[in-house]
Amino acid sequence: MVKNAIFIAAGSGTRLSPITLNTPKPLIKVNGIRIIDTLLDAVYAAGIENVYIVRGYLGEQFDQLKDKYPNIQFLENPFYKEANNISSVLIAQDYLQNAYIIESDLLLKNPVLINKDQNKTNYLGVPTDYTNDWCFETDGNIITKVKIGGSNCHHMFGISYWNEEDGKKLAKHIKEVYEIPGGKEKYWDQVPLEYFINDYKIEVRECSFNDIIEIDTLEELKQIDASYGSYS
Repeated sequence: MVKNAIFIAAGSGTRLSPITLNTPKPLIKVNGIRIIDTLLDAVYAAGIENVYIVRGYLGEQFDQLKDKYPNIQFLENPFYKEANNISSVLIAQDYLQNAYIIESDLLLKNPVLINKDQNKTNYLGVPTDYTNDWCFETDGNIITKVKIGGSNCHHMFGISYWNEEDGKKLAKHIKEVYEIPGGKEKYWDQVPLEYFINDYKIEVRECSFNDIIEIDTLEELKQIDASYGSYS
């Protein structure tokens, strides 16, 4: 059963500039609702009570979430300017067992994807003929490779679950990669899906492109919410 939910929210979201110059990307409102609220609402609806938000860029702005979600706990990432998101998972290493790790800038349209009925480590992925984004190669439903761009693969979304055994291993492996030359520059997902992939059997939990929206650019945001039309 899921015990923890860890939100990765320390980055600066530069691709959504100028909106993110004064607002962290997870706190941007899309059609009147903060992006992160779509995820937090789902987590609390599922009965997951231990919720951690790893913050860095404009971190004090996340304090506003306490009004709606008084039980959230903040983890401070002092390394967000000098390291990739691997540093955020390193900060949260004590909470990775029986835990969701969630990228906080995903607009969740299907909240039932977050539930407590998980026991096998998995990532959400959409089966697709082609994607130019991060994706998985699989053998059956087991992830065998992560890469950028591919055919007949699973488009990757940054919501994963880690059971007790794999959460313990992940904490150890994150620290090991972070400390090697160039390790700070890695995405955290590369640790279990590239560096130590043979130490895990990570499944794909399939969803659809209607379930989650990943907003990477200002133009994509404008297409979803016309109120941003004046930004350039």
